[in-house]
Amino acid sequence: MEPTSTILIVDDDLTLRKVMEDLLRSQDYHLLLAADGVEGLAQAVEHKPDLILLDVNMPNMSGFEVCERLRADPALAEVPIIMVTSLDDRDSRLKGIEAGVDDFITKPFDRVELRARVRTITRLNRYRRLQEERSQLAWVVEQADDGYLRLGPDDEVLYANPKARLYLGVESEPRTPIAEKFLTLARRQYHLEPQELWEGWPATSPTSLFRPRYLVRPETPTAPAFWLEAAVLNLTGGPARLLRLRNVTAQISTRRDMRNFLTAIGHKLRTPLVPILGVLEMAVDRTTWDLSSDDAVNMLSMALRGAERLYGEIEDIMRYAQMPALADSEGGFLLSQFEPLMAEISAGLELTAVNVHAPEDLKGAEVALPRQAIEVIAWEILENAKKFHPTHTPTVEIEIRRDTAGRITWQFGDDGLTLSPEQLEQIWTPYYQGEKGFTGELPGMGLGLSTVASLVWGVGGSCRLYNRKDGPGVVVELTLPERSAAPAS
Repeated sequence: MEPTSTILIVDDDLTLRKVMEDLLRSQDYHLLLAADGVEGLAQAVEHKPDLILLDVNMPNMSGFEVCERLRADPALAEVPIIMVTSLDDRDSRLKGIEAGVDDFITKPFDRVELRARVRTITRLNRYRRLQEERSQLAWVVEQADDGYLRLGPDDEVLYANPKARLYLGVESEPRTPIAEKFLTLARRQYHLEPQELWEGWPATSPTSLFRPRYLVRPETPTAPAFWLEAAVLNLTGGPARLLRLRNVTAQISTRRDMRNFLTAIGHKLRTPLVPILGVLEMAVDRTTWDLSSDDAVNMLSMALRGAERLYGEIEDIMRYAQMPALADSEGGFLLSQFEPLMAEISAGLELTAVNVHAPEDLKGAEVALPRQAIEVIAWEILENAKKFHPTHTPTVEIEIRRDTAGRITWQFGDDGLTLSPEQLEQIWTPYYQGEKGFTGELPGMGLGLSTVASLVWGVGGSCRLYNRKDGPGVVVELTLPERSAAPAS
């Protein structure tokens, strides 16, 4: 059933309004009535009719003036207007055309003709609006971030928007026909998962429509894994189908990282709790031990070490959680503050051999990260140097220089472990840890260097980590943009 058209009748003659209302009411239109031009304009603004039947000679505001005002309103400029007039001279019709009238009916009008004119114009107006809506929808689809394809019954590609063409690696011009079938194109780059949902394609079962299908491009040495979710809509009125391809790589990565985080945090927080709980259970049952014995002291020491480790793990998590706020903080960091800061952090970590080498001309330079962020970065690097040193007593040499591009580079070199290629490749990844202790337990949350990288990358800097060439140990190299000096007031 066609939608009902809204028709506005504007005429100061009550009898004529009634006649037109009676003629058109039986045609299932939605009718609005106005007794003069002012009321007609108000009704038009409120209801935005599909057609206006407008009298010419009215008090206060003529039909010509009403028409001009309607055409001046962008929201009403395209509404068809039929002028109902007793004026049959050429000048009046020209004046009406200049005002924006679409058609004329001369009084006294023929009832059959009036109905026919109204029916024709309302249908044309509905068609025009439908075309406008289709054009708007086509524009939205062409600009969409998702890929959209219209597939025929044999999986032929009847239409593909630019994003779908990009995902499938075909000619980007929308008007260029795509000769190959969808599944052939998809298999060229992607794995189809889960495989059972793609079996029998292009046929789809009702139950499979609501389960997600994926096109997965596996990870390569030069690119991470890429995931597309394929959602199917069977179109009514034929065997064609609409297929949406949505990039869900970020969501998949987030879920994976969350699982990794929960696994890591569960293990890390439970492990130090074991000795603490064991000692507390024995303390409750005082018949099993002598508080004055050496064994009791050893057990309490074990519980203390567990508590210290638990505290350290929680501190790691809190620093990582606070990282985005640090990156967004305003202000920079003067290199003249760096050496005192290193002395403070070294004392906190009980490190006695941390040496800073910086040219005097760099002391006034400022980098584009606040002091809190630099403190987190330096603490993480020095803590790792201690944690992964065989005797936990590293010598750390820190060199600062300005490169040819005007950026500031730090090199933190220690004399601890040498890393394997696999460890060097994964070292900036959250939850990855490059060394196992003698017990097989991974110390730390594996969040430290990823925190460092996030802070540095967030301001346009870069990170490197490589093995020393002149002995055991690694070098962490951070490059940060120099902050421009504020203009003098």
